[in-house]
Amino acid sequence: MTEHTDTLVQFWVDTWIAALLVGVLVWGLLIWCVIVYRKRKHDNTLPVQLRYHLPLELLYTFVPLVMVGVLFYYTAAIQDEQTDVTGEYDLQIEAIGRQWAFDFNYVDEDVWDTGDPWDNDFTPDEVVTSAPEEVPTLVLPVDQTVEFVVLSRDVAHSFWVPAFLYKLDMIPGERNVFHITPGVEGTYIGKCAELCGEFHANMLFNVEVVSEAEFEEHIAALREAGQTGQLDSSLDRISIPSGQRTPGQGEDD
Repeated sequence: MTEHTDTLVQFWVDTWIAALLVGVLVWGLLIWCVIVYRKRKHDNTLPVQLRYHLPLELLYTFVPLVMVGVLFYYTAAIQDEQTDVTGEYDLQIEAIGRQWAFDFNYVDEDVWDTGDPWDNDFTPDEVVTSAPEEVPTLVLPVDQTVEFVVLSRDVAHSFWVPAFLYKLDMIPGERNVFHITPGVEGTYIGKCAELCGEFHANMLFNVEVVSEAEFEEHIAALREAGQTGQLDSSLDRISIPSGQRTPGQGEDD
């Protein structure tokens, strides 16, 4: 689905293989000890007692340290690669979580989309009556690098598209960023992955990865619908500290 998929899946598989090999070794040693050193009939002698066995103690200390060190190294390397945001990107999307929906700002195109019109007085009853097909749809062009800026209007949320194999917390007052390049056209499910209140389960959205021409058509449709400009921080339930958001990233100019 993305440029990181193959690396992450391979690491996941390799980790499971390593874990299974360790499991087989441990199970094998346990079964061997149970069989070989079991108490025999009419054998009432006490087994030989050892207080220290330095080579064995070094072995079961050193080997796990090496295993954990290797796992840590590859985890850190893959994580650093996926969280690197120093590269160039083709478009920027602001994904803003709120109880209990998402707002999307297409920053460069200066248009926005949301699951339902923003209403500062909306109630949980209004949310629960929303039909599933009314969840917002985020449209992305295939093979183009997207910079996601994830924000929150009220409480902690989490932006998660399972097909991306990545999620990032949306913390009030914080601006978190990640880059992703979707490489397969299709429709994918997105959701909030942080328990954020009574109707957390309603916090759903769709992601459509389309051709560049279809993406431009979608942007044009949003403009025709009058959804120009940005859904800025004036809609937040809490105040964002001054300087936390920069112009063009959700703050009034």
